Parts: sequence; C-alpha cells; structure tokens
Amino acid sequence: MSETRRTVLITGVTRGIGRSVAERLAEDGHVVVGCGRSAPVLEALSSRLKAPHRFAAVDVGDAEAVDGWARDVLDAGAVPDLIFNNAALMNELAPMWKVPADEMERMLRVNVLGVANVVRAFVPAMIERGRGVVVNLSSGWGSSTSPEVGPYCATKYAIEGLTGSLAQELPAPLACVALSPGVVDTEMLRQCLPDLAPSCVGPEAWADRYVDDLLALGRADNGRSLRFELG
Repeated sequence: MSETRRTVLITGVTRGIGRSVAERLAEDGHVVVGCGRSAPVLEALSSRLKAPHRFAAVDVGDAEAVDGWARDVLDAGAVPDLIFNNAALMNELAPMWKVPADEMERMLRVNVLGVANVVRAFVPAMIERGRGVVVNLSSGWGSSTSPEVGPYCATKYAIEGLTGSLAQELPAPLACVALSPGVVDTEMLRQCLPDLAPSCVGPEAWADRYVDDLLALGRADNGRSLRFELG
C-alpha cells in the first residue's frame, strides 16, 4: 500500500462493512467521507472521527440529495480517490409474488439507483483530476440465486452489469470493479441467513484483512468481478 493519504467515500457508513472499513481507514490515516441514513449514528461517528473526516445524512436513492452532498464534498476539495458503494437493502424473505411493490421499488432505488446517483455525482470530478477507483459492492447473489431473495439477487445482478459497462467507459487510469465481500456476519446476513451468520467472520475482521487490498486496486483491475472472502 502506498503511504499517500487517500480520500475514500463510503456509502452505508453507519453499520456493517461500511462502518468497519471507515474506522480502519481512519486509523491508518486516510480521510473518510461517508453517508448513511441514521443521524444519531452519524453524529456519533463525527464525534469520534473528527475533521478532515466528513459524515452526512444522505439517502443515496435520492438523486437531488446525492447531488447536494457531492457539491458540499467537492467544494471542500475532497475529490475521492476511492468510492466504496456499499449501501444496500435486503428484502424480507418471501417468494417473489409476495414481495410488496413498494419494497421492491425501495430496494431498486437504494441498491441500484443509489450506485448510479453516486457515480453521476462524483465520477466527473475524478475524471477531471485523472485518477480514482470505483468499487461497487456486489454479492454471491450477483452471480447465483436462492429462493426468497429474488429482489436482492436482481439488484446485485444489476450491479454486475452496471459495473462492467462503467469500466468500459472510464478513461485510463480510472477503474471500476464489482466486489463480493463473501459471507460476513452483518445485520443483513442475520436477516436473510440467521442460522449461518453467527459462524461467519465479522465486518471488523473483514476490514482489517482487506482495506489495504481495496486501496491497492487500480487500472489493472478495471472491469473485474472480485471476491474478497475470509474463511
């Protein structure tokens, strides 16, 4: 890993992998720009990880809110070196025909449109500066399926396609990759696989192992679908 301090933008920073990656990056001297939807958690993070770290309450599925956040961040000179598109929702387990329309729409808005909104708002500044990496969180369910998680599978398959196209569009030396973190004991995993989750590694262990690998991603990885998984 380069010793140069990086600016890393993380969506879904209030819990799970997003929060653990943020805390590890801050410990290592990097600057974290994060967003989430829980104002109390964001306030607590801001108290612990003070400036130059920046945290804001933003719904990534709201394009206008993301644009406003981006203006604030970019006007402060915090052009991301790395975007970690981590924010996502899981559906309540159910056959596809029993998933309410509003739940499906909410997941598409956050899991897919949220990634597109962040890309639209921040990537032009990265292109202008001439460097940067976009990491879009995928899943094993971005290349496989299981019953009762159809909406989540649909969103992660979409992320794989979005990432591949964006990788073809980005000028060198920028890069975009899809990343499956493997099976990590998060609130989301406890929602969909409650019997398995307690036996899996936690997000802190995942971040400790893979933060340096995230920072090392570059043009040679452009367009790849990666899996960073702890046994």
